[in-house]
Amino acid sequence: MKTLGNIIWVVFGGLQIAIEYLLGGLALMITIIGIPFGLQSMKLGMLALWPFGSEVKQKEQGTGCLNVFMNVLWFFIGGIWIWLTHILFGIVFYITIIGIPFGKMHFRLAKLALSPFGKEVV
Repeated sequence: MKTLGNIIWVVFGGLQIAIEYLLGGLALMITIIGIPFGLQSMKLGMLALWPFGSEVKQKEQGTGCLNVFMNVLWFFIGGIWIWLTHILFGIVFYITIIGIPFGKMHFRLAKLALSPFGKEVV
């Protein structure tokens, strides 16, 4: 069932979201300062490409203040725009009954898009 959900996800918008994350990650990696943000964006892109069956957990050995600082910077650099994209897609998918699982996934990814540092994909 996870595989079928992932295939339908890729066809109905998952590929576009993953491309958005990956292109954004490449653009952020142009500067040395943007490399951590670009790497995080690429991790989120891989999650957005194949999300069903994966989990996002809080890292156990976090760096605390650095994660908070990076999340604040991320919010202003591009997190808010990615969050808005996921919210828009989530609302569109919730309109149909068949799209509710995909809407839930977009809302889950929207939550992650606001503060990705300090979390890992399992």
